[in-house]
Amino acid sequence: MNVKIEDLLSALKKKEEEKDKNTVLWVLAIIGAVAAVVGIAFAVYRFFSPDYLEDYEEDFDDDFDDYFEDEEE
Repeated sequence: MNVKIEDLLSALKKKEEEKDKNTVLWVLAIIGAVAAVVGIAFAVYRFFSPDYLEDYEEDFDDDFDDYFEDEEE
């Protein structure tokens, strides 16, 4: 009789531990899914957003070249 109670208690403990592992697994899966969606959204945003800095750098280079051309004359 005592052995059967111990078996039942050990089975309940295993079941609770399994639930805890399952919960942790689900939480990590949800965090991973959210991170993937955020990463994809950021990649799409970077792909479609215009690069204004590129235009600024080209203008700066043109002004810089003009400055040196004036000194050579």
